[in-house]
Amino acid sequence: MATNEARGAISASTIQRLYRAFMGARAALGLALLATQSLAGLMGARPTGWVALLALIYGVQTVLAWLLPRWFGGGEAPPKDRPGLSARQFLVSIGADLLLFTGLQLQEPGGPYGALFFMPALMAGALLPRLRALGCAALPSLVLLTLSGWAVLSDRDGALRISQAGLLGCGLFVVTLLSNEIASRLAREERAARGSLEYARQQADLNRLVIEEMEEGVLVADRRGLVRTANPAARALLAEGAALRSGAFRLDTTPAWKPLLRAIEKAFGGEHWPESGRDLLLDFGRGKQRSLRARMRFTQRPVDGDDLCVLFLEDNRMLEARNRQEKLAAMGRVSAGIAHEIRNPLTAIAQANALMAEDLADDPRLEPLTRMVSSNVERLKRLVEDVMEVAPGIAPVSLTLAAAPLVREYCADWAATQRLPEGDASPLRIEIWRDGLLISFEPEHLRRVLINLLDNGLRHARPGPGALRVQLAESDEWVRLSVFSRAEAIPPEVERHLFEPFFSTRSRGSGLGLYICRELCERYGARISYHRHAAPTGGPADAEANEFRVLLPRPATPAGVLASIPSAGPDSYFPDTELHER
Repeated sequence: MATNEARGAISASTIQRLYRAFMGARAALGLALLATQSLAGLMGARPTGWVALLALIYGVQTVLAWLLPRWFGGGEAPPKDRPGLSARQFLVSIGADLLLFTGLQLQEPGGPYGALFFMPALMAGALLPRLRALGCAALPSLVLLTLSGWAVLSDRDGALRISQAGLLGCGLFVVTLLSNEIASRLAREERAARGSLEYARQQADLNRLVIEEMEEGVLVADRRGLVRTANPAARALLAEGAALRSGAFRLDTTPAWKPLLRAIEKAFGGEHWPESGRDLLLDFGRGKQRSLRARMRFTQRPVDGDDLCVLFLEDNRMLEARNRQEKLAAMGRVSAGIAHEIRNPLTAIAQANALMAEDLADDPRLEPLTRMVSSNVERLKRLVEDVMEVAPGIAPVSLTLAAAPLVREYCADWAATQRLPEGDASPLRIEIWRDGLLISFEPEHLRRVLINLLDNGLRHARPGPGALRVQLAESDEWVRLSVFSRAEAIPPEVERHLFEPFFSTRSRGSGLGLYICRELCERYGARISYHRHAAPTGGPADAEANEFRVLLPRPATPAGVLASIPSAGPDSYFPDTELHER
């Protein structure tokens, strides 16, 4: 029962408000009691001394308790273990009422003071749990019944008085129960309101979090151009070279925002705004411009209210980049299908060319023709392999690899394939900082990345020994694999497109080498980037180099290390492999 009562209790703040209201009502009742006693005295019906004294005490106590609430416990919080009033508040209000009204009733058993008991009964029903409230109603009922019973024994109109006492007692119980039920309903409504308010607050926080994390800019503005709120993406789009402070701002304060202001004014003026939006050009001066796609939505317009416009802003450069990515993905799927279909006829062409070469071995005039066919077939095979390498397929599976043996093996195989000179004349050098470095990658894909970088470096490097340098080292949480080539710096207009597909500076290049490197690295959580290293002050000019840096992820656990054992020692192609220990 106590638990149910506690659940149905109203909050402490509501109890304090109701308590103050009842104390004001008690003060009014106390002044009214004094006024009636004074009026009765003026009309000749003087009250007894005890009645006058009790009325005076009640009037003074109620007025002081109302005017000086701190002295009479008005600011005390209700106890945590049970709902309702504190002990001090109960004694000052309900306890004082029961005591003084009982005294008045004892002094004048036939007087009209029984009706005064409705005040503590109403207050107890509203501010106390049901059982204690009924106890407060039962006490004056027993007093009234006791006095009526004494009147019956004394033969002083006992029957009439006992019926009056019974009706008053029933009325006290009814008033107590009704006020308690009203208080319980108020508690339920208050809990529902608090729950709704908390839910609304959570929804507002969630909406604010979603809007703040959106990549699309969101503005809320009125017809006068006052921006009520804007998410960080919108502030970044409207600011150029400076951070836009939080808070409301006006669009007419900055010349670059005038196109937005004019668009809002036209839209509020009734001009049709397309659902897909329109492009607006913001000119920040000094050649700095930004093209935005603006979409507008309006709040429901009240009859006498302020209209609001919600603007969704997107940078057209981001839209174009997203469209390019979608087109590239679609083109990749189509290219993979075409490459798969090319494989079979390409194999047939290669076989037919080999048979023709055997049949026409005695005719030297046709030998250049068969070599040309064979060369182009090999070129088409490489192109098909490149396209198939980056085609969507099975999810990659990373293995724990020992990096140093694999790098030595791949470099040795590549040097043999390229028929590089051996010994000190070799253009290839290797630097291994530590042999025990472990990486998380796939062996064949690591080979492909390294071979592509070596091919690219050799193609652009200046001739001479040591023109290429492969370095394997530690870099924080990564293992760094770098390919240096002594070559001219890559022009900025070319550097921007280094890792884009089908971009090549050679007429016969496919433009897929570096793109494949980037795609393979991203599959396994690695990173690839380009860096230019200038010659040190006073150093030789040929110390300048281009670096393609691959940051390889380390494995989560070193168990199950897989490493290839070099089939041919690399020392025959590059002299004295350098081993650097940190």
